[in-house]
Formats: sequence, C-alpha cells, structure tokens
Amino acid sequence: MRTFKQFLALALAGTMLFALAACGGQQDTQQPAQSQETQEPANTQPETAQPEAPDAPGETGGGKTLVVYYSATGSTQAVAGYIANATGGDLFEIVPAEPYTSGDLNWTDADSRVSREHDDESLRAVELTSAAVDNWDDYDTVFIGYPIWWGIAAWPTSSFVAANDFSGKTVIPFCTSSSSGLGESGELLAELAGTGDWQEGQRFRSSVSEADVVDWVSGLGLAN
Repeated sequence: MRTFKQFLALALAGTMLFALAACGGQQDTQQPAQSQETQEPANTQPETAQPEAPDAPGETGGGKTLVVYYSATGSTQAVAGYIANATGGDLFEIVPAEPYTSGDLNWTDADSRVSREHDDESLRAVELTSAAVDNWDDYDTVFIGYPIWWGIAAWPTSSFVAANDFSGKTVIPFCTSSSSGLGESGELLAELAGTGDWQEGQRFRSSVSEADVVDWVSGLGLAN
C-alpha cells in the first residue's frame, strides 16, 4: 500500500510533466523574429516619378528664344521687351555704327539721311556695331522686329539678316508703324536670308499694349 509520501511524489511528478509539455507547445507555435536582412525598410511608400524640370528661361519647345530688334524711336524696343518677357527669350539690339538722329529720321526732308538712303539703295548697307550674337547656334526661335520705312523693314535690320545664317531656326518677324502694315517686309528679309523657316509676321501700332502683344505670342503655340 502506497504511503502518503509516495502519493505526493507521484502528484508532483505529474505536475512537472504537464508544465514541461505546455512550455514545449508554446515554443513550437512562436514566430521567429525577422533578421536585419529580411526586415522591411522604415519607408514602405512606393516611389513616385519625379516631375520633369521646366525649360530654362529663354527656351521654347526645347530650344532658346532670341528677340532681335532695331528701334529708331523706342516703339519697337518696347514690343521686343514684351515678347522677351512672354517667351523668356533673350534680347539683342541692332545698333548702327553711326546712330540715326531725329534729323536723320525726318522722312519729310528730302535731304535727310533716311531720304537719301531711300533714294539710293547703295546707301542702305548700314554698318552695325555688331551683328554677331553670342551662342547664336543655341537659339531655335528668333523674333526680328523693326519699324517700317517706305513699306519695308528699316535697313539696319537687313544688315543684320544678311550677316547671319538662319539654318534650322524658326524666324518670326514683327514691326511697328503708325499706319503702314507689315507688307512684304518679312518676305523680303526671308529672301535676303536664304535660310531659316520664316513665319508670317505681325504689325503692331506704335502704342500697342503689352497685353495685346502677349495675346499674339500666346497664339503662336510656342512652349515656354
């Protein structure tokens, strides 16, 4: 017959076996900790494509824009500035080596400089301080502005056009005048150049507003 001590020993042994079995079951079902190599990075947000950088100032449609102008009284200069602002383009002023005075520009005086140059075409080859544009090859679009003299572009403009190669460039003429239209001035410059893709030009009144010029530029479909 088992003594009380034997019964107690058997009971304690059974309790220990039960506890060991329970611990073993917990270890089998526990998930292993992730190693450093398999853990997800802290930022699990998907990468998004970065937007393309906008064109640098002075670029339209992948190339730079230049606004060339000759201005006798300031009207063409103002329009050229409006175009440059609208397109982000650079400016280049055509400057005669011998500037025109107000007396030179008096077309009502038969003995004035412009009158004599009008009557004698050989005098229209006006020398310029410079017809060379820095980084000329970088410009894809060239605006050329001038006042209208006797229905054509003021002749200092022709001196610039004759001195440059417009191959691969889109050329857009514009003019200012109080009454005369663009006429054949753009076509004549294109013939003189012999190169470039010359577009239809635009005439502006001398007192044109910047808003009107910007509207015209917007309608050309050039990308800024």
